[in-house]
Amino acid sequence: MTVARLTTSADAPVPVRVVALRLGEWIARLGEIWVDGQVAQLNRRPGMATQFLTLRDPDANVSLSVTCPRGVLPDAVGEGSRVVLRARPDFWLERGTLSMRALEVRQVGLGELLARLEALKRLLAAEGLFASTRKRPLPFLPRRIGLITGRASAAERDVVENAHRRLPGARFRVENVAMQGTNAVTEVVDALSRLDRDPEVEIVVIARGGGSVEDLLPFSNESLVRAVADARTPVVSAIGHETDTPLLDLVADLAASTPTDAGKRIVPDLADELGEIAALRRRSRAFVHARIDRETEVTAGLPQRLRHTVRQRLAREVDEIAAARDRCRRRVAALVEQSRADLGHLRARVRTLSPQATLERGYAVVRTDDGTVVREPAQVDGRLRVRVARGEFEVDPA
Repeated sequence: MTVARLTTSADAPVPVRVVALRLGEWIARLGEIWVDGQVAQLNRRPGMATQFLTLRDPDANVSLSVTCPRGVLPDAVGEGSRVVLRARPDFWLERGTLSMRALEVRQVGLGELLARLEALKRLLAAEGLFASTRKRPLPFLPRRIGLITGRASAAERDVVENAHRRLPGARFRVENVAMQGTNAVTEVVDALSRLDRDPEVEIVVIARGGGSVEDLLPFSNESLVRAVADARTPVVSAIGHETDTPLLDLVADLAASTPTDAGKRIVPDLADELGEIAALRRRSRAFVHARIDRETEVTAGLPQRLRHTVRQRLAREVDEIAAARDRCRRRVAALVEQSRADLGHLRARVRTLSPQATLERGYAVVRTDDGTVVREPAQVDGRLRVRVARGEFEVDPA
């Protein structure tokens, strides 16, 4: 069926009835559909030809009104039940409201719910949301602890009281929300978002007491699991008893077996820590005393050992000095003797090369009166002076 598009303007508007008729035509094109949801509200009165319920999306804050003719809605269906229904959308022109007219309603059994959870678990695991590498360590001493739980619930009391027993100064920011029913998922996700934005909150605990599988279904909801996976703040899951394992346990950074266990694991035990500090102090003191005792024993005989060592060192130094002195004396004597020998050789050479040695061999030096050495006969003119090895004398050439 083709529906023509309306052409309108401020000068040519269309009546309300035309818009309502067109909306009804568009909605009627959807035809019969199968819808999965959770019964949020149910108006069922004896003798009523039509029963009314509100069908809510399990993963979002979206709901639709549904009308059920008598005999269509099973008696076992109540508020909170998960159902699958075959319905046709109706648009009421007079009131301008949309509703679904149910033609068949089937309650989703526990086995089918568990099968769906198992399929969702495999899907999320394949995406890596449950991987151990994504788990973040919890802060040792959180400044403030975010707690998401039911108002005035036993779970809130268990977490807070056990944390205060271990650490009296532990501070909490508590978000009280619905922990079961149709609003549980959206309220828990919104509370987690608020706590995750608080810079003082360093850890978030989601706590609820035990319950049936149906009561704990919100904590296996895909939207909640993904919200926990995307949170920047470490999240602790404390849902139900030890045997309860919602998908929240798998994605949380720490899965506590009970709310009481969560209260014990999110803060250190002050008494234990003080005991550890005292033990460390005792061990440190004992170590220091033992070290001092060892050093005292070592230094007890130190003066005698030092004197003995100094005496030995002085004796070695004296011997080395005496040996060095003897080596110096021998070296100096050797150098003196060598110098004497060199001087004797030099003196002999000087004697050999001196003019006196030449005279000793019989040679003479002849000079004129003015002292000029005669080298040729032409120089002789008058008396001559002759010098020989033992003296000199005069000679008259005439």
